Amino acid sequence: MSSDKITIAYRLEDALVAGLIALFKALGPTRASRFGAWLAGTLGPFIPTSKVAERNLRLAMPALTATQRQTIIRQCWASFGATAGELAHLGRIGAISPQTPGPGYILEGWDEHIAPSFAKGGPGIFITAHLGNWEVLPSAAHAHGMELAFMYRAASNPLVNARLLRLRAEGTGRAPVMFPKGAAGARASYGWLLKGGQLGLLVDQKLDTGLAVPFFGHNAMTMDAMAAFALKFRCPIYPVRTVREGPARIRVICEPVLTLPDTGGKEGDMYALTLAMNQRIESWVRETPGQWLWLHRRWPKAATRAP
Repeated sequence: MSSDKITIAYRLEDALVAGLIALFKALGPTRASRFGAWLAGTLGPFIPTSKVAERNLRLAMPALTATQRQTIIRQCWASFGATAGELAHLGRIGAISPQTPGPGYILEGWDEHIAPSFAKGGPGIFITAHLGNWEVLPSAAHAHGMELAFMYRAASNPLVNARLLRLRAEGTGRAPVMFPKGAAGARASYGWLLKGGQLGLLVDQKLDTGLAVPFFGHNAMTMDAMAAFALKFRCPIYPVRTVREGPARIRVICEPVLTLPDTGGKEGDMYALTLAMNQRIESWVRETPGQWLWLHRRWPKAATRAP
């Protein structure tokens, strides 16, 4: 395909995304979340990517019936669509109390599990997953005086990627610190931590490299950067998850920090910490399976049962 055709395809895709964003913004946060959930939940199950979700569910939760799997797949698409609708309103989805009706995020456990370590200074690592609406985390951190950088997978279309970054900037009123995945992003993330920064990692995606670690009972290639960074800097690891309670209404749950292992060797520590991370993510997914993004190929085609 020529560069001209690629450029045209990119521009057409960007125009479609721009139109959806404009529609979401016109609807307001609650209706945008509902509409995104309805649209994706209705169309998504018919998209071939749903076959990936079907296979993932068969591997991870073999006791589910076909009807239960299809229900979770529809819920997965709906949650993804809601997140897309809410992304257009990050600047309007602010902190609220549990008693406050309507859109916003409810923050739990920050003062107990994060604030004490953050007050001491030094780097820290946040681990989370594609669960609920993970996009609100930088805004929540910024509201508490923290600039939370994220390592992320850039969209293949640079026009769409730039548009999404602008939307994320609306959540904090400034350009987000984002490091694209890859060697350059890893070096930039290391430099950020070296300066005492706080780094967020979405740790639930399949990688071609990393460590083969059990996840839902099957070995899965898992990000090893978290463990490498944490052991290098001996810094706290904050597990934080988001749970959608309603349209544009998110509960952000900060959990106790992960304990750094001491197995007597670097390889053993790396494996133990990565396993603890996967176990934490698995527990979250089991609690709200319909809110996890089952649509990516988390396990290899020839998935093996973990010992």
